[in-house]
Amino acid sequence: MKKQVITIFSWIITLWTAKVFLSSLPYKFSLHPDTQHIFGTIGGWMQGIVGDTIGVWFAHYGSYAVGIAELIASSILLAPAVLFLLKKVAKVDLGIDRSVFHCIGGLFSACVMAGAVFFHLITPLGIEVLHQGKSDGGSLFYAAVSILILGSVMAIANFSLIKDKS
Repeated sequence: MKKQVITIFSWIITLWTAKVFLSSLPYKFSLHPDTQHIFGTIGGWMQGIVGDTIGVWFAHYGSYAVGIAELIASSILLAPAVLFLLKKVAKVDLGIDRSVFHCIGGLFSACVMAGAVFFHLITPLGIEVLHQGKSDGGSLFYAAVSILILGSVMAIANFSLIKDKS
């Protein structure tokens, strides 16, 4: 029963996390004006704290770095579905349990979003992102907080399954 509940919970969180991460990639990789505003604001703040080199780098390339991290996290979280299809179609079984991917993917997602929450709370970016007179209503911040909490819970729950097996 415990395994079934954690499995269903993990897939729901995986779908939510992958939806948030993958739907943001076109903005991050195309340098959408809103993305430039967000990473430019953080980069400008970083220049005053950690130096010009890191701040300028983050303003120009931070969206690519975060986008790549989110793509990797989504790939880890969705890997069990791909492995399931490989097992059914090509009869290839790597013998890696779903709980391992969801433990690592949940932890990785939570770490990425911990950075996002930090920058929303500490920098001039704020909880509600304002750009060209428009507000996001805090949607980016609340999505980051949800993934931070749910990813952490998913990692802990799946780690308990791994620990029960050993």
